[in-house]
Amino acid sequence: MKKSSILLFVPMLLLAGAPRCLAEPSISGDYLEARTSDIYTGPCFANSEVNLTGKEAIVAWRVRQGVWDGVRLDGLAVVAVVRAAATLGDPFADPYPAKSLLFVDRKATARERQALVGFAHAMGGPLLGQVLAVADEPIEVAIEDGHGGASLRAGDAVELKTRGLHHGDHLCGNEEVYYPPLSASADAVPAVTLVHLFRGAGLGKTWSSPGKRSAFVGSFAR
Repeated sequence: MKKSSILLFVPMLLLAGAPRCLAEPSISGDYLEARTSDIYTGPCFANSEVNLTGKEAIVAWRVRQGVWDGVRLDGLAVVAVVRAAATLGDPFADPYPAKSLLFVDRKATARERQALVGFAHAMGGPLLGQVLAVADEPIEVAIEDGHGGASLRAGDAVELKTRGLHHGDHLCGNEEVYYPPLSASADAVPAVTLVHLFRGAGLGKTWSSPGKRSAFVGSFAR
């Protein structure tokens, strides 16, 4: 009996000492962001832009797999276009309340649409504190490589194209990721905007801001 008890006790110790598997995220996918100010820069460039640019942003999430509020959203996307009260990320000014528009994937059903809107609010936080309108649009998102190349289109209103950074993008020699991504759950690399357009109505402003080190391209998981 004593020998049997020892043999039973050893496997229990092994199980108790085994590392627990980390919980898988309930939803994950691709993340894109672009602002009207550089996000990969040095203090000299950032100081010259603060309060003058960087009040506008385009943020996009494309779900690869996952569930939100009980609804599976695989392959669907949602895009937020934001106009803030100050440079986003500036620690000395409050950009909120920001005004925003939401573009929801036209392929979504009514139930999926509702879940996408709730998902965007959760991921954007105060960035989406004042949504002025929600529109259904065809949304195309493509991650072209693993180094910052991507493209986004939401109807006729939103267009974004990026490329990865290269040596010629280091202008002052002390660049860094000066502003983190606007979505805290994003794992993204900085990139250069080749095209950054918002030409829609509803925010009282349109913009075109290409050729800046102003984008993030990567993924999200929550």
